[in-house]
Amino acid sequence: MTTNEQYDKVIEYCENIFIKKTSDYGTSWRVYRTISVADQIYIKAKRIRTIQQKKEQRIGDNIKSEFEGILNYAIIGLIQLELNSDEPEQLDVAIVKKMYDSKVCEAKKLMQDKNHDYGEAWREMTQESFTDLILAKILRIKQIIANDGKTIASEGIDANFFDILNYAIFALILIDESKH
Repeated sequence: MTTNEQYDKVIEYCENIFIKKTSDYGTSWRVYRTISVADQIYIKAKRIRTIQQKKEQRIGDNIKSEFEGILNYAIIGLIQLELNSDEPEQLDVAIVKKMYDSKVCEAKKLMQDKNHDYGEAWREMTQESFTDLILAKILRIKQIIANDGKTIASEGIDANFFDILNYAIFALILIDESKH
């Protein structure tokens, strides 16, 4: 499979989970502020790192499911950045699917552009590196929030969520290839 096909396969699986959970819970995630979304991703990445370091786990969710959660929370973060706080908390599933697909389209284009320039260097990276990069991006988001969303020379919160999304997809592709 090509990278684009692998990317689409990962997204199809994660989006299916996301849409099913949206059907079950509605868009309860609309109450999350950006810092809360960042903390949800942080918790998942921190758990992955702990499992990697201890080489054991005690609860059922595996590393793969944590990367899937990170991917979906990154999309939640991107959607939340786009929506105004005065928009309704409950959104129709069809609208959510369109928003999800729109963010994935942007993320995939970014991945394609970076793969062009970097030559798919991510294929030679370790799962530990993806975890550390995600944690670093979360710390950047938290610092930008602490700076009232202002940056001097850096990308904004959305760029960090896009990178987190793509790092999670890369990790999942390599897990599916049994390289992690």
